[in-house]
Amino acid sequence: MKKLLFVCSQNKLRSPTGEAVFGDVPEYECRSAGLNHDAEVPLGVEDVEWADIIFVMEPVHKRKLKKRFRESLKTQRLVCLGIPDNYEYMDPALIQILKQKVPPFIY
Repeated sequence: MKKLLFVCSQNKLRSPTGEAVFGDVPEYECRSAGLNHDAEVPLGVEDVEWADIIFVMEPVHKRKLKKRFRESLKTQRLVCLGIPDNYEYMDPALIQILKQKVPPFIY
């Protein structure tokens, strides 16, 4: 079973949408978290170490994650989806983008 971690800034819109979209797929375990200290669910070492693949939404997230969790990043794939903060939670356009961009990195 693949463990997918979706990360954005606040864990309010994009990353929880990713978790919701792929969380119902039996082959995946999903979590989401935010990089900001005041995020709904702040990203922790245990999340990073748990994941097989970490999906970040923007290049700045990738840089922050690499800097803050350098010690915990070992075998995880770190993928930047390039999704700007222009969407609401479960926005149909965001769901479509996630369904297009995420699967090629899982298989």
